[in-house]
Amino acid sequence: MRFASPHPCRTSEGADDMGDELEQQGVPERGFRTFLHVLVNTAVANITTSFMWFALTFWAYAETRNVIATGTIAAAYMLFVSLFSMFFGALVDRFPKKAVMAWATLIALCVFVLDAGLFFLVGEKRIIDLGGPWFWIFTVVLLAGAVVEQLRAIALSTTVTLLVPAERRANANGMVGTVQGVSMLITSVFSGLSIGFLGMGWTLIIGTSALALTLIHLLALSIPERGIVAAEHIARWVDVRGGWFAVTAVPGLLALVLFTTLNNFFHGAAMTVMDPYGIEMFGVEGWGIAFAVMSTGFILGGITVAARGLGTNPVRTMLLTAGVLGIVGALSTIREQGWLFIVAIWLFMALIPVVEAAEQTVIQKVVPYEKQGRVFGFANTFEAAAAPLTALIVAPIAELWIIPLLRTEEGLRPWKAMLGSGEHRGIALILLVTGTLCTLFVLAAFASPQYRMLSRRYADLEPAALGAEPESMAASESEVLGDSTPQRPGERGG
Repeated sequence: MRFASPHPCRTSEGADDMGDELEQQGVPERGFRTFLHVLVNTAVANITTSFMWFALTFWAYAETRNVIATGTIAAAYMLFVSLFSMFFGALVDRFPKKAVMAWATLIALCVFVLDAGLFFLVGEKRIIDLGGPWFWIFTVVLLAGAVVEQLRAIALSTTVTLLVPAERRANANGMVGTVQGVSMLITSVFSGLSIGFLGMGWTLIIGTSALALTLIHLLALSIPERGIVAAEHIARWVDVRGGWFAVTAVPGLLALVLFTTLNNFFHGAAMTVMDPYGIEMFGVEGWGIAFAVMSTGFILGGITVAARGLGTNPVRTMLLTAGVLGIVGALSTIREQGWLFIVAIWLFMALIPVVEAAEQTVIQKVVPYEKQGRVFGFANTFEAAAAPLTALIVAPIAELWIIPLLRTEEGLRPWKAMLGSGEHRGIALILLVTGTLCTLFVLAAFASPQYRMLSRRYADLEPAALGAEPESMAASESEVLGDSTPQRPGERGG
């Protein structure tokens, strides 16, 4: 199926040439405009979900002052994302993108309503007691709703391929990063203020109401969908084998996934200790405002990618940026000064959209559209698993050993020249070590043959029509999946 031009009577030669080029890529002529509508709706959904997520973390630490609690919350969230990403990827490949987004939003809304009912039924005093079961039940249910919304992130990445011409996808991915930054800015301020002045109860009511409005808006959108691969061509609902094949079929792509996975070990450490450090330094309300200021870095990073792209080699751009991320993270708490922490985390956030947009742009070009949901799900499974593993390891070590040790004169003495003095030098040591390891790992990645292979693959591959793939790739998949009659490029099941 080809998308017909909505303006068949156009006589402009330039417009005709553009329409022909878009049709050759399988992209609707007004696809970019549709993408912008989807992006705005996703922005509202992200703001709502992030509002609930930030509020939970702020509320838990403000009430308990326990790093293990916040670390466990962060780890549980990323672990849920990891466990469900392959399932989410298969859903994205099996069903229309709008249906996937709508069902994800509806399920998240139902879960948030259920958790709000639990909160008011049990009572805040009983829920905040870490020794009882209610806190963990409340947390798990709330995070489940936030994780379901991650299904939209995978669907959004594939709609970039569906609706945006190949030469503009890096810019579109930068716009996605900008939206994420705006979400962080808005939610960090309002989550801190909501918890500080209104409490968790009103926060739940506000978040649930906003998500309901998001669903109503989404149902009114129209997304021009392409045909969907027949279910029999996707091995199973959790398609590990199909995702593995789609990743390994592209030389060097598996190395890219592994690099991002290992790089996320540092992000897991930062995720564990950043909120406690900020809350101790600025208070809940102050940390929410400070986080909003730092989130402008995320917005600027996304805007920069949207305006300038990622260069001719997004793989190289990704590695260079990840190396700088490690350096900035290592130095973010080198002295216990609020301005240093804010500036460093601002730079950290400004670089994150570059890394994420680079990975998405590479996958969108080198992986056939029909497999991108499973590839993004496969990548998310391993990349998301790294952060909770780090958080689960770092949180108890930080709470029970490193932080108390470096609060003593004897424990701080070996590190005082490097880290200075203060109450939170243990957190500084954790970020220094993990950030340094991250940078060393990037240097090793640059020297690898997989980096050169993937860079050549990206440079040599021409933009192709959606669903098109080399015959050798289709034949290899048939062999892996046990199908003696491989599907032809562009063929769709009914």
